[in-house]
Amino acid sequence: MTDPNAIRSIVIVGGGTAGWMTAAALANVIRRDCTITLIESDEIGTVGVGEATIPPIRTFNQTLGIDENEFVKATQGSFKLGIEFVDWGKRDHRYFHPFGTHGRDFDFVPLHQYWLSARASGGAPGLDDLCMAWAAAKRGKFAHPSPDMRTVLSTFDYAYHFDAGLYARFLRSYAEQRGVVRIEGKISNVAQNGLNGFVESVALESGQQVAGDLFVDCSGFRGLLIEGALQTGYQDWTHWLPCDRAMAVPCTSAGELTPYTRSTAREAGWQWRIPLQHRTGNGYVFCSAFISEDEAATTLMANLDGKALADPRPLRFVTGRRNRFWNKNVVAIGLSSGFMEPLESTSIHLIQAGIAKLIALFPDRNFDPLVIDEYNRIAVNEFERIRDFIILHYKLTNRTDSELWRYCATMAVPETVEWKIEHFRRHGRLVQRDADLFGPPSWLAVHIGQGNLPEGTDPMLALRPGDGREVLNKLEKALAQAAEAMPSHRDWIARHCAAPQA
Repeated sequence: MTDPNAIRSIVIVGGGTAGWMTAAALANVIRRDCTITLIESDEIGTVGVGEATIPPIRTFNQTLGIDENEFVKATQGSFKLGIEFVDWGKRDHRYFHPFGTHGRDFDFVPLHQYWLSARASGGAPGLDDLCMAWAAAKRGKFAHPSPDMRTVLSTFDYAYHFDAGLYARFLRSYAEQRGVVRIEGKISNVAQNGLNGFVESVALESGQQVAGDLFVDCSGFRGLLIEGALQTGYQDWTHWLPCDRAMAVPCTSAGELTPYTRSTAREAGWQWRIPLQHRTGNGYVFCSAFISEDEAATTLMANLDGKALADPRPLRFVTGRRNRFWNKNVVAIGLSSGFMEPLESTSIHLIQAGIAKLIALFPDRNFDPLVIDEYNRIAVNEFERIRDFIILHYKLTNRTDSELWRYCATMAVPETVEWKIEHFRRHGRLVQRDADLFGPPSWLAVHIGQGNLPEGTDPMLALRPGDGREVLNKLEKALAQAAEAMPSHRDWIARHCAAPQA
């Protein structure tokens, strides 16, 4: 059946991770009567620091039918069980944000309430020690989770570290095999309909015109279509998330191939460490009001595990989002839609989420405003809930040793953040108002890890039999035993997905 209003041509402006993820996903679902064209220039670089991911990336790859081992080989990847945070709540302190849960609830009252009660009486293991992801991560172990819900090996999840440039290359091959046409060139002009402002075509410096029905803006910070042509506007969130610069540099691999990302708080921001098979990715995200770029570069270079493989590369950004992610016939995906600092590895996930919404709410050439409004409503909620979780890390600090941390500890935060902080501070409750990408286990890890210890516990706890201490102690031992039996992270990769050149 042919629909005269069906979209017949899609133009993706920009390549990189965002462009090729979009092209691959659309090529996977659109099988006839619609062309997909991607325009990119080899002269325009990509940001390419989004090398750490969260578990939903596995769903994206599986939907495309991508074999995990082949993908990890092609991208020099490694596995990720969560993020270790160093010096965030206070100096000389660490905690782990796991992919998965802290044990599994065994009663009507959540497990962490029993842990809070046992801790108050001095008889509890560390919260991290009740988590399968950390039990494996701290030992440098990795294996796939078990599908058997009766075992502790089913209580964790995982994601990947990978080279974003190699991932884009991998997806380009996938997309081109399915009919996506790549055009090399720089865009010199955008033609819009004089009546409704819709984008009709883009002109390249070569003189070539590329017309389309639907345009996807993956042009990065520039927002060539969403902002340059449509003047959509931008919401600046730097009063809550003041870091506005980054220095990035790869270094040689050194020491253990850890199955987790590390984030270390510094004087004016934080440093990431992302281990790949062939190198380690590093960066210092910082606030330019409190440190210069030269000072940040010096700090970064002094805190590498191995020899630097390049000069530090500066990045400048404004944390926030577009007023509208979909405007007229243009959908912004990736950095063109907004920027969230990579503290919780959400950059690639936000690309994936934008693509998923576009497929779920795919338009026809009428571009129904009801559909566009729904896309924007969901996207705004996603961005703001992720924003809130990142703000939590900055707000819950007891550090007073530098201007940045003093500012963050006293800054006013959105009501949606304060509401969650207060619920946990009073009764240890993890409340949700909207669907969050980061659910209760994630908020629990940061609350406890950064010292937001509740004044009391759930009143229901006093009405339940037993104190749960025996269960907690058995859980700690079971996790340790299960982790000891797992292969090392390095051995798992060598056995299943080692890149030949690594």
